[in-house]
Amino acid sequence: MGLKTIPFRDIEERAENMYEAVAAMSGQAKRELDERIVNRAIKEVQDDEVDVFDEVEELNPETYEEEDKVTTVAINQFLDGDVKWKKTEIIK
Repeated sequence: MGLKTIPFRDIEERAENMYEAVAAMSGQAKRELDERIVNRAIKEVQDDEVDVFDEVEELNPETYEEEDKVTTVAINQFLDGDVKWKKTEIIK
């Protein structure tokens, strides 16, 4: 599923300003990516294929499963209201 154009008004309904919205979506994308990495590592351990974590796995076109990009997932979660964040103030 590709990402379609998002009207600014949809984003403004969820956050006070665009910077805040982008920061929230970026943080959610990072959490989503971290979750995928951990899940993949757990799956490899369960399959008893314990290797060095830094090795790049060769993809076989026959077994490749396409997933939505983490940015697409994060943006959709943000627009659906599933992303929670807390504003912090920086005091000098």
